[in-house]
Amino acid sequence: MVELAAVTAKPAWVDLASSNPAKAGAFYADLLGWTVADPDQAYGGYVMAMINGKDAAGIGPKQMAEQPTAWSIYIGTDDADALSARVAAAGGTVIVPPFAVGDRGRMAVFQDPAGAFISAWQPIAMPGFQTGVPGAFTWAELSSRGIDKAVTFYGSVFGWTTNVSDMPDGSHYTEFHVGDQSIAGGMAMNPMVPAEVPSYWLAYFAVEDVDAKFARVLELGGHEMLGPTDFPGGRFAIVSDPEGAAFGLLRMR
Repeated sequence: MVELAAVTAKPAWVDLASSNPAKAGAFYADLLGWTVADPDQAYGGYVMAMINGKDAAGIGPKQMAEQPTAWSIYIGTDDADALSARVAAAGGTVIVPPFAVGDRGRMAVFQDPAGAFISAWQPIAMPGFQTGVPGAFTWAELSSRGIDKAVTFYGSVFGWTTNVSDMPDGSHYTEFHVGDQSIAGGMAMNPMVPAEVPSYWLAYFAVEDVDAKFARVLELGGHEMLGPTDFPGGRFAIVSDPEGAAFGLLRMR
């Protein structure tokens, strides 16, 4: 049995919607050391990526041509239906109501009041990913065009508490907590970001050498969004894969 308390209200899974899952799988396998399984036709060609034999992420084909190539972050829940009701009551939108993913679990897709998409995962047979090793998911970060209402929303829906710190540029960074565990971050969208870019969640993957992995992204046909940069907790970079899906590289001190 899956221990639901271990993932409830915390990031539990991450997956990529791609127009070419095989090509995407090869890119991330090279970059992050994943072992990519064969497509599972029972789940529409969904591909599981593993580290040391344990599930790390998923890659699936886009369901519609207009669907963006993007990473989705899933927050764990013990009751997807009750969570959906809280989303609606807090001013969010239920984009995809809860549904069963075979015997693995139940999922749903929501949009917060500031426009960012976030998904939910209710584990049954599949608990979620492993974290804490190089190549695995390590952090989720919200860039929001309405950070105050987003913070209120996530507090109501997931019970997250916050710690706000000042940044060197005068902006503020919000850490979301479950109990005493810091599980995600958020900040107001940089005013230099083009107006057509909506609020979004960004997935970061742990690496031992940000600069080396950043260079490898470019060698593999990916793109720079923000070059390697120090921050008080470590070093990070933001990049996109050859198909345009954005993600972060992170090494904590």
